[in-house]
Amino acid sequence: MRTARVVAGLAVVGLGTTVFANLADAATEGDDLAAFDPQLTTTFMNHRVAALTPLVRAITHLGEIWVLTALTIVVALLLRFFTQRWRPALFLTVGMLGAAALTFGFKLLIGRHRPDASIVVGTVSTGFSFPSGHSLSSAVFFLLLAALLWHSNATRLTKLAGTAAALLLSLAIGLSRIYLGYHWATDVLAGWTLALTWLALLGTVQSLKGERVRGGEDRDRASLG
Repeated sequence: MRTARVVAGLAVVGLGTTVFANLADAATEGDDLAAFDPQLTTTFMNHRVAALTPLVRAITHLGEIWVLTALTIVVALLLRFFTQRWRPALFLTVGMLGAAALTFGFKLLIGRHRPDASIVVGTVSTGFSFPSGHSLSSAVFFLLLAALLWHSNATRLTKLAGTAAALLLSLAIGLSRIYLGYHWATDVLAGWTLALTWLALLGTVQSLKGERVRGGEDRDRASLG
């Protein structure tokens, strides 16, 4: 079973890396999917609803680095307190640190400019655009919480509800970045892709650790026998 998870995890990592590389190339060259970015941005602008905008701005704030940092610290401490183990807290912390590093590194590497500041609803950001850090980090945070929930004693209904909530929040935060004019659509898609790839890599490493631990236990039992 663990071997199957490792193979599946590596497949997702490979596929995600390929998709992200293609998105990065498109963002750099302005072709393929990136060629549709201006049109999609205009479509979102034309469908802005004044009554809905405050809610969208509130949603996008959930992906702010200071909000996610505070939430990570609080949740990590709660995980340590309730589970009496450091591994879940460290797993969450490593996941979020990796997301931050990936965001920073690829923004500098790609160097893509954001949509024109005149269309932004809210405070204008001057940083690079690709990938969307809000989309990447929020997806990693909420989906990691969903993954940890599946390794808890919660009911199946609670696990399904938690997973659905994680997916909806990740989707809403990403779309809010396009709606408010902070990012191109391919920035957000790249953020989601990189988040899933990073999570798959983390899950694969965990599965490999489990294989090594189980292999060591089997060898110990064999030597005792």
